Amino acid sequence: MTNFRTFLQVGLLWLTCFLVPLAAAAQTDGDQTRLTEARDLAQTVASGELGEYYDAWQRTADRAERVLDARRASNGALEALRVELTEYRQQFLDAGNQNADRLKTLRAQIDALGPAPDDSGSEPENIAKLRQELQSQLATLSAPQVLADLGYSRAQGLITEIDKLIRERATRTLLERVPMPLNPENWPAALADTAKVLGAFWHETAGLLSNPATRESIRSRLPVILLLTAGALLLLGRGRHWARRAGSYLRELGWRGTGVWRFIVSLLQVLLPYVGTVLLVRAIDLSGILGVRGTLLLDDVPLWSLILFASHWLGERLYVYEITNELIPFEPRFQRQVRVILVSLALVLVMQLMLDRLDTIENFADGTYAVLSWPLILLASLLLVRLNRIRVRQRRQEERDNGSDDDEGAIAAGASRAMSLLRRVVFILALIAPVLGALGYINAAIAIVYPVILTLALVTTLMILQRFLSDIYGWVTRNSQGAEDSLFAVMTGFVLALVSLPFFALIWGARTSDLTELWSRFLEGFDIGDTKISPTIFLTFVVIFAGGYVLTRLLQGSLRSSLLPKTKIDPGGQNAIVSGVGYIGIFLSALIAVSTAGLDLSSLAIVAGALSVGIGFGLQTIVSNFVSGIILLIERPVSKGDWIEVGGLMGYVRDISVRSTRIETFDRTDVIVPNSDLISGTVTNYTRGNTVGRVIVPVGVAYGTNPRKVEEILSEVAKSHPMVLMNPPPSVVFQGFGADSLDFEIRAILRDVNWVLSVKSDMNYEIAKRFEEEGIEIPFAQRDIWIRNPEALQSGPSAPEIKTTPSSPVSEPQTSAPPKPDLADLSPDEDGDADR
Repeated sequence: MTNFRTFLQVGLLWLTCFLVPLAAAAQTDGDQTRLTEARDLAQTVASGELGEYYDAWQRTADRAERVLDARRASNGALEALRVELTEYRQQFLDAGNQNADRLKTLRAQIDALGPAPDDSGSEPENIAKLRQELQSQLATLSAPQVLADLGYSRAQGLITEIDKLIRERATRTLLERVPMPLNPENWPAALADTAKVLGAFWHETAGLLSNPATRESIRSRLPVILLLTAGALLLLGRGRHWARRAGSYLRELGWRGTGVWRFIVSLLQVLLPYVGTVLLVRAIDLSGILGVRGTLLLDDVPLWSLILFASHWLGERLYVYEITNELIPFEPRFQRQVRVILVSLALVLVMQLMLDRLDTIENFADGTYAVLSWPLILLASLLLVRLNRIRVRQRRQEERDNGSDDDEGAIAAGASRAMSLLRRVVFILALIAPVLGALGYINAAIAIVYPVILTLALVTTLMILQRFLSDIYGWVTRNSQGAEDSLFAVMTGFVLALVSLPFFALIWGARTSDLTELWSRFLEGFDIGDTKISPTIFLTFVVIFAGGYVLTRLLQGSLRSSLLPKTKIDPGGQNAIVSGVGYIGIFLSALIAVSTAGLDLSSLAIVAGALSVGIGFGLQTIVSNFVSGIILLIERPVSKGDWIEVGGLMGYVRDISVRSTRIETFDRTDVIVPNSDLISGTVTNYTRGNTVGRVIVPVGVAYGTNPRKVEEILSEVAKSHPMVLMNPPPSVVFQGFGADSLDFEIRAILRDVNWVLSVKSDMNYEIAKRFEEEGIEIPFAQRDIWIRNPEALQSGPSAPEIKTTPSSPVSEPQTSAPPKPDLADLSPDEDGDADR
């Protein structure tokens, strides 16, 4: 990669060629002299090796333009040229980012000098000299950046033209129409070409076998060939059996996490036969019995065998994991059919790859290639349609068995709908592909049906990998039962889907250069105003902010557990300090992260100011709660652990956050109160500053009881309780004469008002005990009922019996009772219906 010195020197040359003529018209004679000196220096530099580098770039760019104008180069040549241009573009990009800090400093220094006066003589000589020096340095350091920008723009334009040309060719190839394969006139030529190819392979092999040199070579290498062949046949014949035996052995051992080990061992079902295929290919290659055509075809045999072995392994893993969805209906009653379909699709894909390889070697005529490809397309489409049919039958059976109720969650239901839509798309494409092939659009049919097969394979692989990673998670956490439904499984599926996007793009026709171009654009970042956002800047911001956040939490933990408990600060103050440290730490972390990452947010100030007006109206309640939370932490009218009453709610303050306060009521429920209610509303704090508080215990005794005796007993009860303070001493107050009792109150100051209910309960128990010992009656409500018209009760043959109780003394009338009282006559008197 070209260093900075290279671009500096070449930049001086460009400065001479393009910038000097434009600037000369506006310069004084002194400026013209300095520019002349700079031009001479640039010409001197350009005469060395740096001129050769610039010439190389110019030659490459000119050659690319000629190739694009001719439009005759192959796609391979265009891709190679594109790679070369991409390297130059990356060099220009790197060079354009050099000296950015130095240029920023120089511009800031020039801005600090202020605008140059119109009359050059009015500016002090030292200031004018300093300005000229800074402008000269700025011009010198800007030259490489100008050159890099120009080169980057030209390279980017050439790359875009190459991509456009390749896409146009791919589109024409896709829509090209060849002789229809169903036309019988094309069949004889196709059969003749096939026989010719097979004959060519046979004649090459027969000719080599009849050659004495070949037989001598086989004889000299016979031990190695036999050893490789024996190993290959052994692995091909017994490899999968050995892999299954190893899995069964692990199952019998009962190892924890056997699902993980069985998955790893199951890979031997692919690895061992594949190694056998490679050994067999090597043995055949060593024998030298194949000609050029056979050798070229033999090179792809390991890949084809890997596809077949992998398809069989995928079917087996689906059965083991019992994976089934809208796309892959792999339930036990259908598993044999689905496994056969998967292996058959893989076989069709291998046969198409073999045909493509033969076409590359022999260069078939269009009619021959169409006739040979269309039966494979038709067979693949029939297999895909059959797979869709199995799923339809399975869904109908599920509806009959379970009804139409769907108990799946939102995520599972969404994934199921997506897979159902994908299944329908696959079905439609499977129907379209053979029709297009029959009409002569064989390339379009191939571009449809085989990517569908590869998509099914990739989706199946992703599902199996997700289950395997879930097994690993269950093994590590020792919770294998819940691993499949854990958050880890969901996140793993999301990550796998995200990682698989490039593979899906390649399957459906994207070029590798397209993906690398997207990745380059992603790494390059994008501009928001004057701010450039790139993955490097974003990761720098995230790492620094995360580090500051972690340090803030560690500091909070140390203050909460080690330092603050050793001080005399109350728990509420400690909580305020810890919360304040947290807010300040997070703010400083964000500020340092933004500064270190190089994010210039000044350009967003105007937009943020405009948005803040609208956001302020919409979020005014949240902002009010936020400010109230800060006031609570600073003034601390309410602290953590206080017993408060606000808005009819009473309980303990458990947490004060930046937006709300959590109160735990006495029935152990959490109530979230906005902070603004604590600032603007009326709040009763029972434990503000200290926990000393008063308890009031009301007591009533029956009329006729000696009040002084009651006062003495109540005073003894209050003074005997350990929670009651003696300074000031408790007091007994004779409140007055109640409707049913003489009313007294015990008023005492408690050491901890949080125990007020327990103290009141203890005093009531003790009062009841002492009153019983002293024979003092605790009265209850009594009522006298007076009947206004007793003569109305005498109209009946018999009068109801009126019972009297001590609690409800009733005046018994002096007349006989009527047989049925008239409720209308039982009206209240002038003083009411009950006298107290």
